[in-house]
Amino acid sequence: MPQHDYMEQHRKKHGERLDREERLRKKEAREVHRRSRFAQKVHGLRAKLYNAKRYKEKAQMRKTLAMHQEKTNKHANEEGAPEGAVPAYLIDREGVSRAKGLCKTAMQKRGRRAGKWSVPLPKVKPVADDEMFRVMQSGKRKAKSWKRMVTKVTFVGENFTRKAP
Repeated sequence: MPQHDYMEQHRKKHGERLDREERLRKKEAREVHRRSRFAQKVHGLRAKLYNAKRYKEKAQMRKTLAMHQEKTNKHANEEGAPEGAVPAYLIDREGVSRAKGLCKTAMQKRGRRAGKWSVPLPKVKPVADDEMFRVMQSGKRKAKSWKRMVTKVTFVGENFTRKAP
C-alpha cells in the first residue's frame, strides 16, 4: 500500500467537515493579508525575488482577465464598411506632409549651424568605469563598495566627478 494515500483514505472513510468550504474560503481571504504583511516585512534579495514572483503572478492574472474580457466584448461588424471608404485618421493628410518638410528643413539648418562651430578633434575612445576603476570593498563584512581605485590613468577635466554607480 502506498504511503501517501492515508489522507484520501481517511476522507473516504469518515467524510469531511460540514463547514469545510466556509473554512477554506476564510483561509484564502486571510492569505491575502498574510502575504501583504510578509511583503512589507521582507528585506534585501529575498524581497526582490518575492516582488518579482508577485509581479509575474499579477501579469498572468491580467492576461487571463483580458482573455475573459475579450470573450464578452462586442466587436464591430467587419463587413459594415462600404467599398472605397476612407478611415477618419486618413481624411486630412495634406497639412501633415508639409509640416514634415518644414521640420526636415529646420533640422538641416540646425545641423549646419552646429557644424559651423565644431572643431576637429582626434578620435578618443571612451573608457568604461569598470575598466578605469577597481571596486574596493570595505567594512567588517566587506559589504560596502563605494571606494574606487584607479587602474588605468586617464585625462579628464579639472572639475570631473564620477557619477554614482
